[in-house]
Amino acid sequence: MIYIGVTGWGDHDSLYPGKISSRDKLKEYAGHFPTVEVDSAFYAIQPTRNAEKWVNDTPEGFQFIVKAYQGMTGHQRGEIPFDNMKMMFQAFKDSLQPYIDKNKLAMVLFQFPPWFDCNRENVDYLRWCREMMGEIPCALEFRHQSWFAASFREKTLEFMKSEKWIHSICDEPQSGEGSVPTVLQPTTKEQVLVRFHGRNVYGWQKRNAENWREVRYLYRYNQQELQEWAIHIEKLSKECEQVYLLFNNNSGGDASDNAKEMMKLLEITYEDLAPKQLDLFNEL
Repeated sequence: MIYIGVTGWGDHDSLYPGKISSRDKLKEYAGHFPTVEVDSAFYAIQPTRNAEKWVNDTPEGFQFIVKAYQGMTGHQRGEIPFDNMKMMFQAFKDSLQPYIDKNKLAMVLFQFPPWFDCNRENVDYLRWCREMMGEIPCALEFRHQSWFAASFREKTLEFMKSEKWIHSICDEPQSGEGSVPTVLQPTTKEQVLVRFHGRNVYGWQKRNAENWREVRYLYRYNQQELQEWAIHIEKLSKECEQVYLLFNNNSGGDASDNAKEMMKLLEITYEDLAPKQLDLFNEL
């Protein structure tokens, strides 16, 4: 099955044409897409009450991809707010229980920073992370191109296979060491993840700019680019049982539109989505 969605559900204005509270946005979102990335988990380990609400706000087959907390991936500035690393991982795993109980956890996404390069220490840390996460499905996304340099590419993929890391394949600007090429090779037969970050090379390079987060993902995929990816996705779907696509190019509000376009290109119609509340009220 192919699951298509976007990162987060709060900032996609085209999905919410009327007035709707932030508390109700996920319910409306789930009428459009069958999966979403919980990016708020990156900034803080979420209390279980949040996950309990989110799983209850979505239909039975809805799937969450939860982004690993920044302290777990080395993004955290300064000391981690836990006594030790094991306690941090345990707290994060505890926060996943509501998704697991409802069979709505697709995977946890470990996205590592641009300075996390290919060396023995980091390989050992990846192995430790996978051990800490146990049987929980985990996806791995790099931001340093050394992992896929000619001398390491096959070793990286073999390592991911042996450690049961799901490959998070990236479509992103090719801009120096802090970006990775698109490597269309799944590392498990069960799942593969594709994340669309856009192709704004200028924005990708302006990391020190005050508004870099707004510029970085400012990009709208054109029809030709999406058609090329549709061919890749169909191939991936023959290699993996589940293919997850997440559009992260939302600085200009383009992610949800591109996700809808991809659904049309792949001729996908999802059954059992949530009722679209705004459409219901507009009909009354």
